[in-house]
Amino acid sequence: MSASNGAKHLVAVVGAGPAGLYAAQTLANAGAEVLLFNRDIKPGGLAEYGIFRDKHKMKEGLRKQFREILAAPTIHYFGNVVVGQQGDLSLDDLRSLGCQAILVTVGAQGTKWLGLPGEDLRGVYHAKDIVYHYNGLPPFSQEHYYIGQHVAIVGVGNVMMDIAHWLIRDVKVAEVVAVARRGPAEVKFTKKEILPVICHIPHDVLDAEIERVSPAMLAVDQDPAAARQFILGAADKGIPPTSDTRFRFEFLASPSRMLGDSTGTVCGLEVEDTKLVPANGDTKARGLGTKRVIEADTVIFCIGDRVDESFGLPTEWGEFVKSPAPRFPMEGNSYEAFDAAGGQPIEGVFVAGWARKASDGLVGIARKDGTLGAQAVLQYLAARPSLLAADVDNSLAQVQNRLSLSGKPVVTKSGWQRLETVEQGEAQRLGLEAFKFDSNEEMLAVIGAALPIPA
Repeated sequence: MSASNGAKHLVAVVGAGPAGLYAAQTLANAGAEVLLFNRDIKPGGLAEYGIFRDKHKMKEGLRKQFREILAAPTIHYFGNVVVGQQGDLSLDDLRSLGCQAILVTVGAQGTKWLGLPGEDLRGVYHAKDIVYHYNGLPPFSQEHYYIGQHVAIVGVGNVMMDIAHWLIRDVKVAEVVAVARRGPAEVKFTKKEILPVICHIPHDVLDAEIERVSPAMLAVDQDPAAARQFILGAADKGIPPTSDTRFRFEFLASPSRMLGDSTGTVCGLEVEDTKLVPANGDTKARGLGTKRVIEADTVIFCIGDRVDESFGLPTEWGEFVKSPAPRFPMEGNSYEAFDAAGGQPIEGVFVAGWARKASDGLVGIARKDGTLGAQAVLQYLAARPSLLAADVDNSLAQVQNRLSLSGKPVVTKSGWQRLETVEQGEAQRLGLEAFKFDSNEEMLAVIGAALPIPA
């Protein structure tokens, strides 16, 4: 592992999802030497483990782009490495090892909960755990998740639709109920995402639900007919059903608690009826005090994510704190980590992607945000002296040595490429469009990683 000739800056990018990968590309193209650290063995983040698993063409297209990015000799990949306060390396470690700037693109690794009674019952999950499970991300892929026959999903965005897709077409449960605090005019999923499940929506059941909530919609000038058209407008383009699962909606219903049976398993979702009230050009839901129970033996919350508060940066409202008066703004946004207690930016530390704004868009938005974050870093580095190639090489050697002392297998580009080759071969042998090993142990055995090895 060696830096190319000439003076340059050394930057650490923490997280190898879309934001981190495209940021690394931007930095490398500008002449920086990049250390790219990834918690997972494989790069890709949500592009690998968040996009629905049967979207093979989309995933492979992204993998091709990621291969091209990682082919750059000035991007050094370190997989199976956790950066954070309790990780293999801390932010202070990265500084001491010679990194002149750090761009944090770790995504939103925490889960957002409502703090309701019954969240600890068997059968109550957060969407992230389920998505990681069916997309094959260790250790979630190895966990057993109890899924009953009547599943309530809290939320009405694209993540809800992906989970409904899995429950209906793969698990084949009896019923999926999407629960929303607001009404049918304010669903957040796209018409494209509803196509795999639209044939499972009984029209008479949806019509009855829209009729039930119509008075509340009309009170805030919402059009029930237009909402119905949005939900069912593409029914003729829906994918033919693979199960008898019924998919329905419960609108104007705010979860208040989960009910459990004698075995500690969820058996119902209690909701409070709501009404719609105007709020600054939008609407919000206001509780009415009346409650009812939706039958459910599994409850999955699709209500967004939050950053990991133990990572080592100040947080507020589930996000890392950004400088309110950024020195290097990009398109009006701040990318500089901020110490509110000290009242100043954290020198040389930047955030991008979901680390900057949790649960905001998917790959396209992450790509743009990672690129903008990298551009902010480059502006910061413009006033910093470049390092000699020998200094960069020394820092790279120190990183390698420090990771070897951890005793953990560290995956570099050559190891990841070897893993990809083996998985592609297994897919061909089994006649599958894609194949993934279910555990880190299997992947590391294929790579042959026992200690850090040169890229």
